[in-house]
Amino acid sequence: MTNVPLKYATRSVPRYTSYPTAPHFSNEVGAETYEHWLAEIDPQKPISLYLHVPFCDSMCHYCGCYTKVTKQEKPLRDYTEHLVRELELVASKLPGNPPVSHIHWGGGTPSILPHDCFLKVVDALRRHFRFLDDMEHAIELDPRTVTAELAETLRQAGITRASLGVQDFDLKVQETVGRVQPYEQVKASVDALRAVGIEKINLDLMYGLPFQSLETIRKAVDLTVSLDPSRLALFGYAHVPWMKKHQRLIPEDKLPNAEERIVLFDEASKALMEHGYEQIGLDHFAKADDPLAIAAREGSMRRNFQGYTTDEADVLIGIGASSIGKLPQGYIQNSPDFGGWERAVDAGQLPIARGLALDQDDRARAAIIMSLMTAYEANVAGIAEAYGVALEPLRACYRQLEELQADGIAERSGDIIRVTHAGRPLVRLVAAVFDAYLQTGKARHSVAV
Repeated sequence: MTNVPLKYATRSVPRYTSYPTAPHFSNEVGAETYEHWLAEIDPQKPISLYLHVPFCDSMCHYCGCYTKVTKQEKPLRDYTEHLVRELELVASKLPGNPPVSHIHWGGGTPSILPHDCFLKVVDALRRHFRFLDDMEHAIELDPRTVTAELAETLRQAGITRASLGVQDFDLKVQETVGRVQPYEQVKASVDALRAVGIEKINLDLMYGLPFQSLETIRKAVDLTVSLDPSRLALFGYAHVPWMKKHQRLIPEDKLPNAEERIVLFDEASKALMEHGYEQIGLDHFAKADDPLAIAAREGSMRRNFQGYTTDEADVLIGIGASSIGKLPQGYIQNSPDFGGWERAVDAGQLPIARGLALDQDDRARAAIIMSLMTAYEANVAGIAEAYGVALEPLRACYRQLEELQADGIAERSGDIIRVTHAGRPLVRLVAAVFDAYLQTGKARHSVAV
């Protein structure tokens, strides 16, 4: 990555956890459309569920999530009741009782729910859906909130994988981003989870934070690896204060520039691979025997709103305020307005704010982008044929590849597009070549590196 041209590192592109991306959703797709889509789901095929809990007890300055701070228990209990009602409502619209292969809790801090509330939602999930024996049940956790009692609650709920946000272990970095959590605290959280049998541990690091240096990020990697996670993520901090006003608390003059971000990523990646982790896609690392590493090698890895995943389900149902779902017919997003979401659920209505119906061109381009983001290669002609779309409009995108080819980022052999090894950190730029919406929207995105 050290050789990445700086002109690319500062370009803004989507993260491509979906295509088309969320800024292009519209209110033309609403509850009635979603109800029809749900009714068409094959009840024999596995589905995935995402539950969004948009609450934290404090706001980290770097946070880019949809969440709000609360110190009160009542909003959490009210939210729980509405989660259960929405689950019941969605289940009533399905043509059967589909099996579930993946459940993911995100936020916010989903474990902020009182323990009886968390288990109440899980009980509702079990009533309305069939859990497959090998189902992955994952949750995002703040290490500062993990106790022995919480770990036991997660065990009772059947959690099989936990993802904890480390970001960095340097005290000055932590203080500047508003999240102080000593190594000992993170280790105690990991130990508490393992003590109840939750062995699959993911840990998240960030680069591009204020005051980070080669020394701090190397130390963060070494300490994180000492906790023996099966997977690690190395996310670039996305500074988007026009979207997340609390990010204005981060001193911009202390943020690393584009060249420094590249060096930080290089140093952390090198350290992780020296410790025996395989690089998976753009920003994930895993042990060689981890299912994600195996899926990457076998070509079955996918990418969705949670990032790189082994989840192969065609249906992802989002539950909770602002959550996004994906079905074969298109994308839907719940109302991000708490009041609007609650009122719709209370009225027995699917709380949809917006969405996007997919056509075959969308599906073909999504397949090209998915292939590039997961395998660093795409057979454009093969995908066009598989989706029954004209090849020429896709070939017209090749013109935009020329600059990337000239700089050694991408290669083209006929209709086969490959991202070079040196160009892998810029795979989002190659994917963006096939994004038909990118030039038509007003959305601002994070930088490429």
